[in-house]
Amino acid sequence: MEPSQNRRRLYQVWKGSNKFACGGRLIFGPDVGSIFLSTILITGPLIALCCQVITKITKTDASGQTDIYGNSILGLPILIVTTLLGIADLTFLFMTSSRDPGIVPRNVRPPEMEETLDTMSASTEWVNAASPHLRLPRTKDVIVNGHTVKVKYCDTCLLYRPPRTSHCSICNNCVQKFDHHCPWVGQCIGLRNYRFFYMFISTSTFLCFYVFVLSWLNIIHERSNYHNSILKSMSGEVLSLVLIVYTFIAVWFVGGLTVFHTYLMSTNQTTYENFRYRYDKKENPYNKGIFKNIREVFLSKMPPSLNNFRSWVTEEAPEIVPVTPHTAAAINNVATKEKLDLEMGYKRGMDLNMGHIPAILQGLDYSAIENNLNLKEREVDSPQSYVFPITPPRDNIKSQESDEGCKREQQSVSFHVEVEEEVPTLPNENRAMQ
Repeated sequence: MEPSQNRRRLYQVWKGSNKFACGGRLIFGPDVGSIFLSTILITGPLIALCCQVITKITKTDASGQTDIYGNSILGLPILIVTTLLGIADLTFLFMTSSRDPGIVPRNVRPPEMEETLDTMSASTEWVNAASPHLRLPRTKDVIVNGHTVKVKYCDTCLLYRPPRTSHCSICNNCVQKFDHHCPWVGQCIGLRNYRFFYMFISTSTFLCFYVFVLSWLNIIHERSNYHNSILKSMSGEVLSLVLIVYTFIAVWFVGGLTVFHTYLMSTNQTTYENFRYRYDKKENPYNKGIFKNIREVFLSKMPPSLNNFRSWVTEEAPEIVPVTPHTAAAINNVATKEKLDLEMGYKRGMDLNMGHIPAILQGLDYSAIENNLNLKEREVDSPQSYVFPITPPRDNIKSQESDEGCKREQQSVSFHVEVEEEVPTLPNENRAMQ
């Protein structure tokens, strides 16, 4: 059955910055083009090494025999191992980049006000709830392994982020166990692709050492053809020298990254958590020990994706409600009531006698707020009279008193104008007036 025109796949209407391929089966980040750069940086030295190996093994000696394993370090086994390592490294790169890192589904509207606020932390900052006039606390506390963990509200995804979840500003998604956004793979690193990311950087590090060592061994082995001189051998094996310099520089980046993530994995931290120094002064609630932490990364069952990007969804047109000055005044009045309800700790439509006022809001005097609310309601219902304060001039009082005094009094009566304060008259002026 052909789907209706207003139905589309979830990946087609997804509000994040991701790029999808193969009908939503592959999920990339917005900077997916960086994968091609990473591929070139990986395959470049490997292709150079393979070409060097092929040149060595196809070299024909004086007897016309092809030297496959002969006197050179770079033989056919090296070609096979290099090819397999390169394929494995590129596979881990692709699996890291094209996989859902653990994107949390978005909410269409903000969550409803909870039945009680006792489980929430006393936050001075509030956000919009499902009703446009209700407010929710910015943070709340949850219990993880016996430890209190503070979770934040995401204004973009309209939800309270689960523990260890953060919002990536590049992909515009909340990601479970968010580690960081890697520009080299063009994807967020999270719960569902961290193991592949670690395998990618560790394999890249091993390849750097592998090419570096083979290039040095080739130079040392070929020095017999250059009068046992290392310098002449290096000048004769220029490609090996270039690979030595290239891998020496690259290993500091990928090698340092591998060592750092080995430490994070052994302590069950993320890069995001480590940079914020969250566990310097308190115990890490997720640390289970070195071996259990490593087993959790590599041997635990991969959690399923929370989103089915190939599912059919219905696009709903946004409802536009015209707002007039009269409806705006009514909305403001309702908003004031709902704000008072929230501050007093109960949901709109909930009876005060039901005992849902949280502990942090009990014992407070709200009489002043209620009086202020009643006063505002009376002001909205009754016509407003405007009072313009007029201050009489300090000079020319004597000359204008007889001519304009009556006019001022009439104007003040006709326009309901009240003089808030009078300027005191100097004694000399009083005598002059007398």
